[in-house]
Amino acid sequence: MAEKKATFEDNLVELEKIVTELEQGDVPLEKALTQFQNGVKLSSKLQKTLENAEKTLTSVMNDSGEEVPFEQGLENE
Repeated sequence: MAEKKATFEDNLVELEKIVTELEQGDVPLEKALTQFQNGVKLSSKLQKTLENAEKTLTSVMNDSGEEVPFEQGLENE
């Protein structure tokens, strides 16, 4: 059975759990380092997802079917 790919929301919840656990301060050093590394990876994934979403949301298709920046697309209408 294939493993379910984590959604943006799943990753965000996991990052929040890591941050909460680390903020409590009672985590053994080795676990804290591992959690910190996992948090950095999750943060990077979340940032990339947001950047891709922003790129998609700020683009429109022109009459030729090409993707153009939103502002440029408005000028041509």
